[in-house]
Amino acid sequence: MAVSDPRNKPPPMSSGIEGLDDILHGGFTPNRMYLVEGVPGSGKTTLGMQFLAAGAQRGESVLYVTLSESAEELDDIADSHRWTLQGITVRELIPSERSLEPDDQYTVFHPSEVELTETTKLLLDDIEALKPTRVVFDSLSELRLLSGNALRYRRQILALKQFFAGRGCTVMLLDDLTATDRDLQVQSIAHGVIALEQLVPEYGSDRRRLRVVKFRGKLFRGGFHDYAIRTGGLEVFPRLVAAEHRGEIEAARISGGITALDELLGGGIEFGTSTLLVGAPGTGKSTLAAHFACAGAHRGHKAAMYIFDESVPTLLSRARGIGIPLDQHVASGAVSIKPIDPAELSPGEFAQSVRRAVERDGVKVIVIDSLNGYLNATPEERFLTIQLHELLSYLGQRGVATIIVGAHKGLIGGAMVAPIDASYLADAVLLLRYYEAAGEVHQAISVVKKRGGAHERTIREFKLTADGIKVGDPLRRFRGVLTGVPTPVTDDSTKS
Repeated sequence: MAVSDPRNKPPPMSSGIEGLDDILHGGFTPNRMYLVEGVPGSGKTTLGMQFLAAGAQRGESVLYVTLSESAEELDDIADSHRWTLQGITVRELIPSERSLEPDDQYTVFHPSEVELTETTKLLLDDIEALKPTRVVFDSLSELRLLSGNALRYRRQILALKQFFAGRGCTVMLLDDLTATDRDLQVQSIAHGVIALEQLVPEYGSDRRRLRVVKFRGKLFRGGFHDYAIRTGGLEVFPRLVAAEHRGEIEAARISGGITALDELLGGGIEFGTSTLLVGAPGTGKSTLAAHFACAGAHRGHKAAMYIFDESVPTLLSRARGIGIPLDQHVASGAVSIKPIDPAELSPGEFAQSVRRAVERDGVKVIVIDSLNGYLNATPEERFLTIQLHELLSYLGQRGVATIIVGAHKGLIGGAMVAPIDASYLADAVLLLRYYEAAGEVHQAISVVKKRGGAHERTIREFKLTADGIKVGDPLRRFRGVLTGVPTPVTDDSTKS
């Protein structure tokens, strides 16, 4: 049996959507038939038009065949995305209003037999005249109705596949899944199948995701991938696979610039690791995260802060009030602050935003503040912990120092729990707690976990002052600081 030479294979054909090309490892295989299926409103028409626009920009002859929408409606869709249909031939095969007149009603033949024959003839004539390299057929539901029965419908699809293959056409069939019985025959005929899904959560905007059901003879990234329909078309966010992004990690640390804090951490925060700052609300977690972002920026490492729980002006004002020059680093571009509304943002889009910051902008310090805001705004995300693990693995392999903020429920006492346990994911865990002493509320900081290096195991006093963060001496005069209500240690017990 002869072995084909891969060098003779044509390059992949771009879909016109960067994220989808990434999922398909370059794009579609030319001269094949593909099926795009999804419920009305999932973005099939938009995807098809982007596919054709990418070809038109390359000077290719492209054809949009519509059996359901008029050319005027397609113009409106293009206008909503600020596109132009210049270079795209639109052919309407919609029955005219004359088909409603009594003289045009068929009596000898079933209407489907006459209409399907006429529709097919018009389509084939256009293909012969235009010789397009890309064709979008919208939609299969109309062709299914014209066919009259499943056998004739399947034969029609097979005939179209053979006809297009002999003329060097790459065809995209759109199916709106309006048939009462799910028809899998076209899936078996098509070279590749892309399924678009539209989800309606209990809170927030609609969620959309896609999945490559099949793609013959080619590797692709499986699973669900979030996407959004924005002005300009579909924006696809490929599922993050950390194993695809292994790289060299810089053997360096971010020093906090505070001697006692660096001693606690065993020298600072290492690049390529994740650090979880956990504690009750108000203990200084966000402030400490901002301090490390500024410390990294001060040493020439770009930082990006993703904040879910407070506004940018509030964060800058609070940092300025305790002597952290966050606003100066933001003004210079060394630190970027990105407020996130997770009710309008899918986990896939968030991961893609972080990835762009790392790969495009060269960010080396990432702050996620906080896990609580992200989790509470996406209560239907069942696998948030798995997605977080993949994101942290990716950042670690890219040599990024990641700082995550997580708030405990409650303020003081022993029953402090977090809504999501991310401590096993992080390489280091800093615990901040309130404790009461002499009628006053104090704060304490300790490192309870640190992989791959020694750290100090003492509990130190932690203060936020107008001159910045202050970390005091070990609290050796108390026992039970982590309970929130410690007891003094006498001199005799200290000696023993």
